[in-house]
Amino acid sequence: MSVDNILETRNLKKYFSSPNGIVHAVDDVSFSIPAGQTMGIVGESGCGKTTLGRVLIHLIEPTSGQIVFKGEDITSVTPQRLGQLREKMQIIFQDPFSSLDPRMYIEQLIGEAMRGRKYKRGEINRRTLELMDTVGIPKRLIYAYPHELDGGLRQRVVIARALALEPEFIVCDEPVSALDVSIQAQVLNLLNELQEAKKLTYMFITHDLSVVRYISNCISVMYLGQVIEQTDSDSLFAQPLHPYTKALLAAVPVPRLTEKKKPPLIHGEVTSPIDPPAGCRFVPRCPYACEECKKPQTLREVISGHLVSCCRAEEINQLNSRKDEHT
Repeated sequence: MSVDNILETRNLKKYFSSPNGIVHAVDDVSFSIPAGQTMGIVGESGCGKTTLGRVLIHLIEPTSGQIVFKGEDITSVTPQRLGQLREKMQIIFQDPFSSLDPRMYIEQLIGEAMRGRKYKRGEINRRTLELMDTVGIPKRLIYAYPHELDGGLRQRVVIARALALEPEFIVCDEPVSALDVSIQAQVLNLLNELQEAKKLTYMFITHDLSVVRYISNCISVMYLGQVIEQTDSDSLFAQPLHPYTKALLAAVPVPRLTEKKKPPLIHGEVTSPIDPPAGCRFVPRCPYACEECKKPQTLREVISGHLVSCCRAEEINQLNSRKDEHT
């Protein structure tokens, strides 16, 4: 593991048993996140993004593979060690309303983790007010309950609670998907400011490509439990290599009336995550699929720093380059 990476996964897997077979929710995922940066995880609903985030911080235990945090293998840890890791690894949940106890007011919600670590009462009060100021919650709301706040303020409470123990790594599980666009911008700017001020590292889970481009340094694209493309944010949007990534970007709305809408690139049925075939899981929907695609694919470097799990990536890239030249 590089000394610059705060977290690394190696062949991480999480399977669930079901009456119909084994669900491959996270399947052989490997990546690393440099300290102080943001790794964006993007993909359709059901691709395993949230499960991956929960496995990393042990809200769900992995089936196999390895999780390394700051050079320490934390794949299997004792309850005591896990309690210590909770101070360094936190999560911001997607729905702030359902993740906050409706019977507790703001001061109690933010201070709960500190009380569990036996902070002194005066220190908890001081730090709670400090965190409220940091995330932009007016002090007059210190005794307000979650139902008395709007969505943006509730999400700020969740962020303040995640910061209470001064973590180094935070999983942001679609933290703005339930918010209005104007509030989304406020929360994203807040997360960027906190990252710069506190040297935080994020794993930012979302299905919104505009959001992930704004906040991420590098991006991993997931499809049915697997990472199929990984590179820095600028490269992914400038030159996507996997057919699925190309289709995702083609589906992003263009805010220009004169722009002709490109036809959809994805057809066919989604492969079942229950005991999926060994080859590329995008085959039934891929316009470039061939017999070779039905064999196991590996995430490989096609361009410097640009990894893709597609045996025809170079060929597809050349075909698209020729099309662009003619248009």
